[in-house]
Amino acid sequence: MLPRMGATMLDIAKDLNVSVVTVSKVLSNKGNISSATRAKVLQKAKELNYQKNWIASSLVTRRTFTIGLLLPDFTHPFFGEIAKAIAEAVRPKGFHVIISYFEEDPALERTEAESLLARQVDGLILASSQPPQDSELFHSIQKRKVPFVLIDRPMEHVRSSFVGGDDVAIGRLATEHLVRQGCRRIAHLRGPGAGIAARRQEGYRTVLEKNKLPFHQVIEAGYDDYTGHEAMRQLLYASPLPDGVFCYNDPVAIGAMQAILEAGLQIPKDIAVVGAGNVHYSNVLAVPLTTVDQGTQQIGTRAAELLLEQIDSKRAVRPKKVLITPKLVVRQSTQRTV
Repeated sequence: MLPRMGATMLDIAKDLNVSVVTVSKVLSNKGNISSATRAKVLQKAKELNYQKNWIASSLVTRRTFTIGLLLPDFTHPFFGEIAKAIAEAVRPKGFHVIISYFEEDPALERTEAESLLARQVDGLILASSQPPQDSELFHSIQKRKVPFVLIDRPMEHVRSSFVGGDDVAIGRLATEHLVRQGCRRIAHLRGPGAGIAARRQEGYRTVLEKNKLPFHQVIEAGYDDYTGHEAMRQLLYASPLPDGVFCYNDPVAIGAMQAILEAGLQIPKDIAVVGAGNVHYSNVLAVPLTTVDQGTQQIGTRAAELLLEQIDSKRAVRPKKVLITPKLVVRQSTQRTV
């Protein structure tokens, strides 16, 4: 016997003696349908092997029910957690996420964005690496009238909604914590570029000035563990040594801790270390890492909500800027006896 082909909404409606409109509302999770009817429709859809006809639906709604997500890096846990949160937020609305990455290469980012636009995605969410004042990519997106939301990396010259962490507050929280732990020679392993890295350094510098502490040393450390390791090795040649280090993110902090331990020093007794991001493995390291949680899941969820709002609106939506309030997560890497 040949396997049964997927049923249609009409098949489900006939079997249950309800209207096609009722079936459609249940399957699209819309409308005020009783829980009993909803359960019957979903069970019958499963029994009949119902599969939504996306091509037919797209012709009617002029939507593909897909969202493009452009990320600079697949391997960084921060972006992985954001992608997961976005997918979980849009899935109940019937949308699917197509993810692409561009390795911090602005030219590749433009190529990947054009590819997603060619697939007629209903909207884009992106953490862009485009240079300041370069609006070519965004002009292309806006020309096609595709809604988009920026995450993590604000671009002041682009009219768009943005969701990200409060980076000045992240730098301030981390440095204030080191001061409270008795650190007086606080160094900073800085991230790349002028955007996020500059704002986190601003928060760090503000706290040092407020507490009348000297600026120890700031070294650019990239955003990976191996770059953090190399930057920390360079910092270990300083005299006197720092007694606390605020790192741009958790991977940089993890590399820095490796270099400190390799040098025969103790964490946090000799050098206390703070990261940023609260990536999922920060609490299972040999020395659990104190970090600033920048609300990764909230960033993804809120960005998805703002994009869906634009997609569903029949008129232009005023851009919104959402800064997620960071929270300090204290672990062993800073727990010193003051």
